[in-house]
Amino acid sequence: MTKTPNSPNQNQQQQHGHESAEEQKPISPRLAVVGLILLLIVALLLGGLGILRRTHADTVLAERTQELAAPTVTVAAPKTGAPTDSFVLPGNVAAFTDSPIYARTSGYLTHWYFDIGAKVKKGALLAEISTPELDQQLSQARDELVTAQATANNARIQADRYSDLVKTNAVSQQDTDTYVNQAAATAAAVRSAQANVQRITELQSFEKVYAPFDGVVTARTVDTGQLIDQGAAKELFHMQAIQTLRVYANLPQAYSQSVKPGMKIDLTFAEHVGKTYQGTLVRTADAIDPASRTLLVEVDVDNRAGELLPGSLAQVHFKTPNLGQTFIVPVAALIFRRDGMSLGLVETGSDGTRAHVVPVIIGQDDGATVQIASGISANDQIIQDPPDSLIDGERVTVVNSGKAPNAGGK
Repeated sequence: MTKTPNSPNQNQQQQHGHESAEEQKPISPRLAVVGLILLLIVALLLGGLGILRRTHADTVLAERTQELAAPTVTVAAPKTGAPTDSFVLPGNVAAFTDSPIYARTSGYLTHWYFDIGAKVKKGALLAEISTPELDQQLSQARDELVTAQATANNARIQADRYSDLVKTNAVSQQDTDTYVNQAAATAAAVRSAQANVQRITELQSFEKVYAPFDGVVTARTVDTGQLIDQGAAKELFHMQAIQTLRVYANLPQAYSQSVKPGMKIDLTFAEHVGKTYQGTLVRTADAIDPASRTLLVEVDVDNRAGELLPGSLAQVHFKTPNLGQTFIVPVAALIFRRDGMSLGLVETGSDGTRAHVVPVIIGQDDGATVQIASGISANDQIIQDPPDSLIDGERVTVVNSGKAPNAGGK
C-alpha cells in the first residue's frame, strides 16, 4: 500500500504536541514558601549549633584559665601554744644622746685632741680650726668701728654746739636740725659696726670645737690639714652619751594595756651570758603603729659601768596577764599589709577551695615562729608562705596539708 504523506498542518501539530509534552509544570507559591522556611530552619539550627559549640569552648577555656591562674599553696594546722604570762621581744639599744659634730666656721684643721673611744666631758676641746680670712675680717671690722666712733663723736660735738647756739639765734634752726640728725645717724653706724665685730668674734670662737655633753667619741672623720667647710656637709666627730642607754621594743597590740611607765623590765644580752640587767619602762608612744599593730616602748637601763654598747640587740622580758589559748605559726606565714598583720586560711565550699585572709593579733615573736593571740582557731588550715598577691576570696589549689613546718615545740 502506498502511504499518504502527512500534510504540512499535520507536521506542525505533531511538533507542537511534542513541545507541550516536554514543558514542566510551574511550582506553586505555597511549596516555595515551605521550602524557604525549611532552609531557614536548617540554617538557624546550624548557626545555633555553632554558637553553642563556641560558647562551650569559651566556658571550658575560661574554667581552665581560672584553674591555671589559681595559686598553688601548701597549708598546715597551727600548733597549740601553752598559755603564758611572760614573753620576750627583741629590743634595739641606742645611746641616750647621739649627736654628730659639725664646724660652724670654714678653715683648715690644725689639730684634733680625741680619737674614737675617748671618753670626754662637756666642754672638752675636740679640735682647732685655723681661719686666717676670718681673722682679717675681724681686724677690718674693728678698724671700721673705730672710724665710726670717731665720726659719731665729731657729729655729736657739732650737734651739741649748734643746739646751744640756736637758743641765742646765732645759728639757724635748719642747720641745727641737720647736725642733730647727723649725730643720730653716726651713732646708729657705730652700733652697726659693733654688731659686726660681735658677729665675727663669735664666728672666730668656733675655731675651737668643744664637746656638747659628757660622752664617748664614736667617730672621727677629719685629720690635720684638711679643709673644713662651714655647715653640715662634713661631719667632724660623732659623740654618744652612754651613761644611760635607751632600749626600744615593739609591743604587740594585745599587750598594750598591760604595761605602764615605771615598770621594771629585765634585759638580757647575748654577749653577757647568764647576766640580767634591770631597766625601767619610762615612756610609750601612746599610739599603735597601724602598719605593724604594735606599741613602741622605751626602757632605760643604767650603763655607768660601760658594759653595754649602743647599737646592740637586747632581749626584753615582759610580764603580762594570761591571754588564754594561743597558737604557734611560722613567721613566714604572716602577711604584712597596710591594715596590719594577717594570715591566709583555706575554706572549702560548694564553689571550690578559696582563700580567706583574716587579721590576727600576735604575741611573742622569736624570729622563726610567732605566737597568735587572736584571730584563728585550732581547726583552721594556715597557708604557708602565702604569695604577696593573695586576695581574700580567690580560688586556690592546695597541694598538701599537715603540721606547720618550723612551728617549734616538742
